[in-house]
Amino acid sequence: MEKQGVYFHNVSELVHKPHHSGLHLQRFPQHVRIGLSEKGRTKAVQSNGCELRFVTESKHVRVTVGSNDINGSIVVCRGDFFHSQHCLQAGTVTTLHLEEPERFVEVPSDRLNQSGFSSNVWRLHFDRFGAVFYEVDAFGCEVRVPRPDEVPTLTMLAYGSSISQSAGSTHHFNGYLQQTARRLGVDVLNLALSGSCYCETVVADHLAEREDWDFLFLELGVNMRAVVTPEEFKRRVTYLLDHVIERHPDKPVFVTTIYPNRATYFLDESHLLHVQEKIFNKELLQYCESRKHPQLHLLDGAWIMRDLTSLTSDLIHPSDYGHMLMSEHLAKLLRPAVESLRTSGHSSADYKN
Repeated sequence: MEKQGVYFHNVSELVHKPHHSGLHLQRFPQHVRIGLSEKGRTKAVQSNGCELRFVTESKHVRVTVGSNDINGSIVVCRGDFFHSQHCLQAGTVTTLHLEEPERFVEVPSDRLNQSGFSSNVWRLHFDRFGAVFYEVDAFGCEVRVPRPDEVPTLTMLAYGSSISQSAGSTHHFNGYLQQTARRLGVDVLNLALSGSCYCETVVADHLAEREDWDFLFLELGVNMRAVVTPEEFKRRVTYLLDHVIERHPDKPVFVTTIYPNRATYFLDESHLLHVQEKIFNKELLQYCESRKHPQLHLLDGAWIMRDLTSLTSDLIHPSDYGHMLMSEHLAKLLRPAVESLRTSGHSSADYKN
């Protein structure tokens, strides 16, 4: 989505609320948000994974933003280079004064542009709060959206739980999906919903209807262990995957079983979470085996989250260290498919918002 020369990445809607100035960044369209569970609606309005992207020749730029709910932070990058981090106070309009990195001119540009992003692109990464955009002031210089050759050509669409929404990391920027995308040189659209990844029909339809992705990553099951029966889990997962595969038969779809967590190792093996986790993982395996679709790939969560001590003390969410390790393992598993897409020249860039 583009406005005022800015590309709003991972943003489906820019909402102007009555009696409020600024534009609220929404990852999901309104009809999807209101179709979610009560908890899901509160997570869907969080702007983590959303980015402001723009290019300007001005050496100085001021970006005015805010948070409409809680205190939050923004990580600013030039391309894939960390630039700065800024804290926002809830309900307060904040102007960030950013200066062009003065040392970039001392290094050949090809050394700065080895990742999927050009070092000319300003990127503002939002954490888990309701972000509001006001304006970009480049002091009279042009502000434009990045060109296709300044951003990655391939895009991963992702849906999952709080783990995929980067819970446990010090900032969404450090989450394992964001780090995986960087390792692979691809873009990522992160639609994870903390504690509310329930695979509702409205979400399944939304994922299937989108055309702006090249491969899909789904982390399913952990939030539904104590919420739905195995029969209902099977029904929801079957609808989601059938719908996506029918609409995108040639696109790779990766599904992971539940990442190891405290319930995986409960001393009480009769505990509902322990029992349901095993059943749900088996349902995912049986679905993939029954379909035998060449572009459907089941990943064992234990291949990705291998070390329980990489979790935080809640024994469910990875620490920064855990997110880093998970991204290393996941990137290796995804790389063959990504390189195949890259070699074929396939890209969904023409369909991006």
